Amino acid sequence: MTHSSYINEAHSARNDNERLEFLGDSVLGLCISHILYEKFPDRHEGELARMKSILVSEASLSIIAAALSLADYLLLGRGEENSGGRQKPAILADATEALLGAYYLDSGFEAAKALVLRLFADKIEALAFGSGKDFKSIIQEYAQKRGIELPHYEIVKTEGPEHARHFHISCGLDGETFGPFEGHTKKEAEQRVAQQAFETLRARGGETARILDAILGTRDSSASD
Repeated sequence: MTHSSYINEAHSARNDNERLEFLGDSVLGLCISHILYEKFPDRHEGELARMKSILVSEASLSIIAAALSLADYLLLGRGEENSGGRQKPAILADATEALLGAYYLDSGFEAAKALVLRLFADKIEALAFGSGKDFKSIIQEYAQKRGIELPHYEIVKTEGPEHARHFHISCGLDGETFGPFEGHTKKEAEQRVAQQAFETLRARGGETARILDAILGTRDSSASD
């Protein structure tokens, strides 16, 4: 959790997390590739590559970091701290990779793969639904690029018996509410309402559509590479 800015300012003898980040990047890539290969035997290489690019993206990893509260444990230099480093997606994503690298060294590949599966299960489930685009991550990245509050999701109501629940979920973004949309799981409902938010915002054109198209273009080109 030690950022290079901390080492540079404190002149500390401890190591920063960049070597672990380097290792964790490869560990994550292999784990995700292995999981997708096993989980989706009928998907061709190009589609698997697209899904992987979404899962290992900076936006995706920063969401994982937020879920784990990694920002609370970062050691940052004063300058980075004062410039909002704890909330920077790139720093959070790097910390997530460093954590995975450390866990791999400590526990081995199978344990690391199991951890990755736990951390990314909801995102993998979301990718299995619909077009393969993770609309939650897309609008999260949109909010980050715009510098607005991140989207939040709320269960409006739950229907059906325990074994066949239906969830109705709304999404709040920049003072606007989308949905609610229904799904057999919370994640399915969240993806549907996130897709509505994406399509509604994109239809407005202008700078909003340009930002969303740029996010999609980056994802598509990364997947095709």
